[in-house]
Amino acid sequence: MDFKKRMKLLFGALLLLGNLFAQNVHVSTPHTSLVLSAPQGGELRYMYYGHKLSESDFSNFEIVGGKQRVVKTIAAAYPAYGMNCPTESALAVKHTDGNMTLQLEVVKTLEKQDGNATVNVIELKDKLYPFFVNVCYKAYQDVDIIEVWTEVFHQEKETVVLNQFASAYLPIRRGDVWLSHLYGSWANEGQLSQEALAPGMKIIKNKDGVRNSHTSHAEVMFSLDGKPQENTGRVIGAALCYSGNYELRIDTRDDEYHHFFAGINEENSNYSLKKDELFCTPHLALTYSDEGLSGSSRNFHRWARLHKLAHGSTLRKILLNSWEGVYFDIHQVGMDQMMADISSMGGELFVMDDGWFGDKYPRNSDNSSLGDWAVDKKKLPDGIGSLLANAEKHGIKFGIWIEPEMTNIASELYEQHPDWIIKASDREPVLGRGGTQVVLDLANPAVQNFIFKIVDDLMTAYPAIDYIKWDANMSIMNHGSQYLTKDNQSHMYIEFHRGFEKVCQRIRTKYPDLTIQACASGGGRANYGILPYFDEFWVSDNTDALQRIYMQWGTSYFFPAIAMESHISATPNHQTFRAIPLKYRVDVAMSGRLGMEIQPKNMTEEEKTLCKNAITEYKVIRPIVQLGDIYRLMSPYDKLGVASLMYVAPEKDKAVFYWWKTEHFVNQHLPRVRMAGLCPDKQYKVHELNRIDNTPLSFEGRFFSGVYLMANGLEIPYNHRVDYQKQNDYSSRVLYLEEVE
Repeated sequence: MDFKKRMKLLFGALLLLGNLFAQNVHVSTPHTSLVLSAPQGGELRYMYYGHKLSESDFSNFEIVGGKQRVVKTIAAAYPAYGMNCPTESALAVKHTDGNMTLQLEVVKTLEKQDGNATVNVIELKDKLYPFFVNVCYKAYQDVDIIEVWTEVFHQEKETVVLNQFASAYLPIRRGDVWLSHLYGSWANEGQLSQEALAPGMKIIKNKDGVRNSHTSHAEVMFSLDGKPQENTGRVIGAALCYSGNYELRIDTRDDEYHHFFAGINEENSNYSLKKDELFCTPHLALTYSDEGLSGSSRNFHRWARLHKLAHGSTLRKILLNSWEGVYFDIHQVGMDQMMADISSMGGELFVMDDGWFGDKYPRNSDNSSLGDWAVDKKKLPDGIGSLLANAEKHGIKFGIWIEPEMTNIASELYEQHPDWIIKASDREPVLGRGGTQVVLDLANPAVQNFIFKIVDDLMTAYPAIDYIKWDANMSIMNHGSQYLTKDNQSHMYIEFHRGFEKVCQRIRTKYPDLTIQACASGGGRANYGILPYFDEFWVSDNTDALQRIYMQWGTSYFFPAIAMESHISATPNHQTFRAIPLKYRVDVAMSGRLGMEIQPKNMTEEEKTLCKNAITEYKVIRPIVQLGDIYRLMSPYDKLGVASLMYVAPEKDKAVFYWWKTEHFVNQHLPRVRMAGLCPDKQYKVHELNRIDNTPLSFEGRFFSGVYLMANGLEIPYNHRVDYQKQNDYSSRVLYLEEVE
């Protein structure tokens, strides 16, 4: 055989070999696709993320003759530091010998089923070192969410230091791309910020240590078609499922992409990885929608209810919480009276908040007693058992408040276990709330056992407890673990949240039916790292109805109404001192998980009647609000004088429309709000809930087609038609739409 023929056969064999080991991975949900290039021995690279590809479209990504047919690869799917130093990286390490480079290549790909999801695992290995990374993609087949995370391990002789360890990276094509994200502070959580992405670095991060959603959120949305729209336009959403410190980076440099990285905040947290130890990063949930921001929200909400939220498909009870009603002034007779009141108004649950415990150090303010979970016999001489009996007498359930991750230096627990708190060696602890509060070190298994025992003791002694409000009112203020070794102090933040998760897992294993609320100085723990173990979260300590419209609007971008506690509170409001009429407060509270945060004995009979009627009507719409699809219609952040949203049942046979006036001027002009999400061909009957007007609305009881309501909306009166002495500067409406044959 001559040389030319031998070379031709060899070249053909090489082509065949290339085709054998070159492969694309198609990760798909019902309506989205993510495509990766994963050639064996080559680099794992992104190719596509967006609307679901057809078979013919996917064929454009196939490799023919060792070359891409149409679509090229974009970027490394998990960029590592060392061989391209000027760019941002997802992973950076220092090997045992001091080498700080990585060069990861594909070893193989695996696909497996995990319940109603498909998991693709791409195994990577460094070309030189026995250092391994599994990049994992979990694609749900019933919702449009793909979770991405990495698993890192090695077989080097000594520890390898992880300096950067993002959960995931995603390149987003440049254009007119806008970022939507949440920011805020105590009593002002969930504020919406929207901005066009510009060259440079955008960083969103948290360093609280305990709570991670007061000041910023670990969730973002990217609008790909210019200024964000609620119900039109392409949107990519991302939510980091982690309860601790995080960092989101968006690097816009001199190429065609915005480079998005998300994961644990590595600042002061480099991790010494032992041989054969598996380091798993938190999951990053990705979604894509071509139905705007609300479309992305609907994807997150469905995923949350079905997969990420404890009891996500179980309707939540309507409760009265004692906090703003009595604060620390807990006593037996008062608790019984509040139970009787909420029962008479149709409520289903009473929650006794802070102030019920402490023996040597009675809990009369926020400066003592945390950790001493014994009933204060002076306040509750007949104990919790008597309260449970009273709740049963009134036909409601009973819940209780705890703050198990914290203690005060004025407590028996601290006197017995000063070694259990987070503090630097040879330094005095930095004190928090009340001038005495400190954080327990959840890296310590003894502390984990203690916290589990708090819940276990309560539930063993009082199995009828239906609900626990779990609070966390302090940040980690000083760096130092008395449990971790000196050379592992940088693990403190990570180990705290590993310990927290272990406790939560133990509690849920033993008490799967218990309802648990995540409160953390208000909305400090609104994240998908904790929600698999919690049923709901307290949106904010601020219960002012007007400000709640803004906070709940922002929070709804990522979290469903079933998880968002929204309470009717007193006027003037305890935080803003704003006087808002009860009708308005009720209409705002009914847009989330309805509850009350008030002292009923201070209410008039007319106010009680209004609340009783509202609770009755909320029970009718509860399945729509808590399990339906959200459509945000008119944003309060647009400053047009009105805010409006609606929930639509999955079958589109029922819907609830909310309208709140946010500004009041004489002879003002407000936009008419068009509805969304309805079936165009269905006819809907309109009924106003919580009506206070002397005469019904002009469209009360009338029928409208879905297409008319979505094209035109209804003309909402700017003011309520009430007696002169009842007029005020607030106006709100809740409309119930029900299909008629």
